[in-house]
Order: sequence, then C-alpha cells, then structure tokens
Amino acid sequence: MSGMGISGVGGSTYYQSPAVPQQSVPAQQEQESLAEALKREQDGQPDLAEMMKEAQEKAAEVAKQRDDLLKKTKSSRRYGDAAIIAYSKLARARSLGDVDAASGYARRQIAQLRAAKGSDSDNADRIQAAINQLQKAVNRAGRKKREISQEKLTARRQAKLEKEKRTREAKRLRQQLKNKQTMRMIRESGYLREADIDNQMQDHIAATKQEMRQQMEQLTESTQSAVDAAVQQYAAAAASTEPAPAPEISVEA
Repeated sequence: MSGMGISGVGGSTYYQSPAVPQQSVPAQQEQESLAEALKREQDGQPDLAEMMKEAQEKAAEVAKQRDDLLKKTKSSRRYGDAAIIAYSKLARARSLGDVDAASGYARRQIAQLRAAKGSDSDNADRIQAAINQLQKAVNRAGRKKREISQEKLTARRQAKLEKEKRTREAKRLRQQLKNKQTMRMIRESGYLREADIDNQMQDHIAATKQEMRQQMEQLTESTQSAVDAAVQQYAAAAASTEPAPAPEISVEA
C-alpha cells in the first residue's frame, strides 16, 4: 500500500465581516442641518424664569391700565352727583318753599341729563341711572310736602290743646310730631346713602365695561396676528418645499 501524504490547511483561518455601508453625503448633511435647526429652536425658546418674569410684567401692565381707567372714569363727569345734591337739598328743606326748590333743581337736572344722553352715548347707562334717581327725588319731595302740611296741622292742634289746658293730649301730639320728624330724617339720610352707593356702582360698571372693550380689542388684534403669522409660516413652508423629481423612464429599443 503506497503511502499517501495528507497535507493540512496551513496557517490560521481569518473571518472578515461584511463592510458596513457608509451613509451618503446628502443624507449626512440633512441630519446635521436638522440637528442645527433643533438646537437653534431650543436656544430661542425662553426658559421658565423668563416666562415667569414676562407674565409678571404683563400682569403689572394690566393692573396699571385698570387703575388708569378707573382714574379716568372718576375724573370724568359724574352724572350721579346731581342726585346726591338733590337729596341733600331735600334733606335740608324745612318748609314747603324749600321742598319746592329741591324738587325744581331735580327737574332741571333731569332735563339736562336727557339732553346729554343723546350726545354722550358711551355713558347712556350712567345718565339713565342718574335720571331714575332724580325722578325718585321728585316723587319723594312730593311726599315730604304732604308730611310737612300734616305736621303743620298737628302743631296747630297741639297749640289749641295747650291753650285749652289739655296738657296730656297736647303732650301726646307733641311726641307724635317729634317721632314723625325723626323718622323722616332717618329716611332722608337713607336716600343720600342710596344715591351715593348707586353712583359708586355706576362708576364701577362703567370702568368694567371699558376694560372689557379694551380686552376684546386686544384679543381681536392678537388673534388676527396669530392667524397672519400662521398663514405666513404656511406660505414659507410651501415655498421652501421642492416638488419631488419625476422618475426617469428608460425606453430601450
């Protein structure tokens, strides 16, 4: 049997992994551009401290506008003061002539306010509230005239009873007269408080309405600005987007 030589595989056996395909240059540049854009966007956004500071400044500005508006409202013509003056005159009236003077003042103010209502439409509600108060003053002046007339009759009866030596009855009438006059004074002071509270309420309502009008104007402006910005961004994005190239069709003969 002839000897056969078996030769083994000499040396070490090497395994070479498949090469990883590298990204193309355009794709790499696109990723770098996207990263830079994201970084710029993050850098441009304000942090929490800046946002809080901006919110505080805006709140302070709104508060200042409200104070200025309230001062402006108070410094303007206060239509409700006419009713307060009319009630003051009515409270000081001690005779029928004084009551007629207070009632005449209220009637003249009503006529003036009705004329002003047509030329000052912004304060129409305040003017109407003042007219209503003055009309009440006229009606209350009529009531006071009746009360003063009755008090005069009571005073005459009291004097007659005293003259007739009917002391007890005269004393009773005197106490009744005093009680009626005291109740009327309390009621008339309530009229003044009512007019003053109504005047303050009308000032507050006018300031609130003006503030709401300003807020609506600001909201309309901000909404329009946001819509315009969105339209511009959409147009810019549409302009920057290039249409994809049509695939080439190769026709071979």
